[in-house]
Amino acid sequence: MFQKTKNLQVSLIKQMELKAAKIPDAVSLSQGIPSFDTPSCVKRRAERALQDGLVAKYSLTTGLQELRELIEQELAKNKMYYDYDQEIIITVGAIEAITSSLLTILEPGQEVLLPDPSYASYQQIVRLSGGKPVFVPLSEKDGWALDLDKIKKAITKNTKAILFCNPNNPTGTVYSKEQLLELAQLVEKFNLYVISDEVYDNFIFDLDKSKNNFFSLAMIPDLRKRIIRVNSFSKSYAMTGWRIGYLHSDRSIVKEILKVHDGLVTCASVISQYAAMGALEMGESDIENFKNQYQKRRDLICDRLDKLNNVFSYQKPVSAYYVFPSFKPFLENNHKFSKINSWQMALMILEKAKVALVPGIAFGPNGEFHLRMSFGRTEEDINLSFDRMEKLFNSIL
Repeated sequence: MFQKTKNLQVSLIKQMELKAAKIPDAVSLSQGIPSFDTPSCVKRRAERALQDGLVAKYSLTTGLQELRELIEQELAKNKMYYDYDQEIIITVGAIEAITSSLLTILEPGQEVLLPDPSYASYQQIVRLSGGKPVFVPLSEKDGWALDLDKIKKAITKNTKAILFCNPNNPTGTVYSKEQLLELAQLVEKFNLYVISDEVYDNFIFDLDKSKNNFFSLAMIPDLRKRIIRVNSFSKSYAMTGWRIGYLHSDRSIVKEILKVHDGLVTCASVISQYAAMGALEMGESDIENFKNQYQKRRDLICDRLDKLNNVFSYQKPVSAYYVFPSFKPFLENNHKFSKINSWQMALMILEKAKVALVPGIAFGPNGEFHLRMSFGRTEEDINLSFDRMEKLFNSIL
């Protein structure tokens, strides 16, 4: 009984949130939930659709035509050209888009390469889809960059795809155009698919507006039959609870994914689709405001980490709203805890300081001895968390 789920688990992110919920007065920097409310322009669009009686029935399985048209226009602004009618599907968040894609392309036992560390749920989705996750370490010394040599060595006759998030969760880094073009050559050579999760693409900091700071493989016309790009409204517009996202690819792939999507969910929530239309029509200034606030919080959390440099070392994130510090300085400065791992470290901080963080091992073996901290939370939460951690570590060191 339950053989299909015996190798699955609730992600360590959710496990930490569940534990934190049982601790009175705990503060969380764990789950990647924006602190902001959904913008008023999004709410108004949803309210109008509700009042006009437009949300009581299913939409087309692909999603509302008007929303897909808006997404086509948005993609074209960023040099990605996909037809709204045959190459875009509205999904129940990015997770459903990825799951539907993997269920479509994978045969049982086929391998999916996961740059390590990367988002915790990927490995579970791959297993659920009948595949085998294969972790390929990122290069921490090079700013958590892709290691193309290691990716090439990891490819076998059973490798079907590579799945990654760019910008990266949990490291807050962005893969360079040069590296992605090298990756494209491997994808072509070994006949692989790429699933690129780009839900944080609106939150890239310290931009040099004279340069192209973000590049997607979906911009390459010749790669369109290999690339499935996934995005979501959850992060960009503070809409995690609305559960609305989308995918796009070549029509030859999308028509197959559509069969799985239809079998899983029929269609995405219709009221959420109207809300997403409001986001695309009127939400540009809200994204800019969120990004500016996140950049301030990024600088704040880095300042607080600097004051705990006997506990943490870190690389300053340039995107998303996470920092991924190593706690090896703590291990080196306190031999009593020299054998502690990231799960034990996160539990100690939760139990003794009432601060919830995510153990690095949640994101793959290469994430061990790290913790993920979200600065998607308020400045008050960030300061309170670090006040508590400073008190804890000052009592230990």
